[in-house]
Amino acid sequence: MSVVHAGVEGPKAAAAGAAARVAAAWEILSTVEDPEIPALSIVDLGLIRFVRAAPNGQIEVGLSPTYVGCPATEVIRRSVRDALEKGALGEFEVANVLSPAWSSDWITPEGRRKLHEYGIVPPDRNVSNMRDVLRAGRPVACPRCNSVDTETLSEFGSTPCKALHRCRACLEPFEYFKCI
Repeated sequence: MSVVHAGVEGPKAAAAGAAARVAAAWEILSTVEDPEIPALSIVDLGLIRFVRAAPNGQIEVGLSPTYVGCPATEVIRRSVRDALEKGALGEFEVANVLSPAWSSDWITPEGRRKLHEYGIVPPDRNVSNMRDVLRAGRPVACPRCNSVDTETLSEFGSTPCKALHRCRACLEPFEYFKCI
């Protein structure tokens, strides 16, 4: 039987409190939009590598950029800090996680669905080399009409992690989120 004395938590209560704060942090982070693709959260994109309670009670959040040098990284970091501060979860730290490097494999199934609904073709497979990143001539299906009669207009779209395509069937341009 655990005994609590004058406001001192027992180990089980402390663990339950830490777990609740971690769950609340995940919930808060799932509302932080990606600044370049606002239809997705940073959790959908797999940018949050971990949320955990440190022994000192502080919440630790691991954040990975989609690639080193991504110009949105500082905006995302600031958004994470702002959201956690507003959530009043207590002390927290946001750490850079560069290894392993972020991969498009970490985009959640919900994130892939949201990308498609937003008009960006989600990456469809793992990659192991640059040829795969550049699609090696594989057709990309149009997110509007599903035709594979598409062409690459530019290997870079509105951001370096997307390529610009056009559908020859419906003539609509669209972006493809590269496999990274």
